[in-house]
Amino acid sequence: MNPQLRIELNEKLYLRDPQGTDLGRRLVAESVLLIDEIGFEQFTFKKLAQRMESTEASLYRYFENKHRLLVYLVSWYWAWLRYQIRFHTHNVPDARERLRLILGILTRAYQDDPATSQLDEAALYRIVVHEASKSYLTRDVDDDNREGLFREYKQLAAGIVAVVQEINPTYAYPHALVSTLLESSRKQLFFAQHLPSLTDAPAREAASNTIYAFLEQLAFASLA
Repeated sequence: MNPQLRIELNEKLYLRDPQGTDLGRRLVAESVLLIDEIGFEQFTFKKLAQRMESTEASLYRYFENKHRLLVYLVSWYWAWLRYQIRFHTHNVPDARERLRLILGILTRAYQDDPATSQLDEAALYRIVVHEASKSYLTRDVDDDNREGLFREYKQLAAGIVAVVQEINPTYAYPHALVSTLLESSRKQLFFAQHLPSLTDAPAREAASNTIYAFLEQLAFASLA
């Protein structure tokens, strides 16, 4: 999150914009590393404050609870992914090729980005694979949705839907197809790592290749 790439998120995600202060930027960066290490269930602001040699009270000035922090982190990832897609596809005229590039980005987004020197995207990707569903699988999902907390995910999906509709304007289920592709890109990796009988992807680095091949076949068979 250096000055070269500042991603603007919904102001309702936080009490104070963490990108605006050194402490806030450290909070985001260190929370990514800590959640990646111990998981969201074990994560607390107390543990994060100890890691940062700060106080819980200072961290609560930025986020009202750890769930809101998780939604922020996941939203940051979706916005960063949308930026990556736009950057890599904006000069590609063929919609089919753009969709293939998008699927490649979705399945190979596990590398750290040097353009965001204060945030480890590889660790954030692992958090998204393991924890992203927890950002919306809650009893308060409708209230959160009304506040626009899932805006970045919807914007990411909408951009891909536009590509799908360009390929086949008469296809009846573009939103369902895109949400399936987005969810499968991470769920299949999770299954490969933890529930291998639910996927055909190997639990190795090559998993992304298998998942890409599956998503490509699913997308283009649907749009044929």
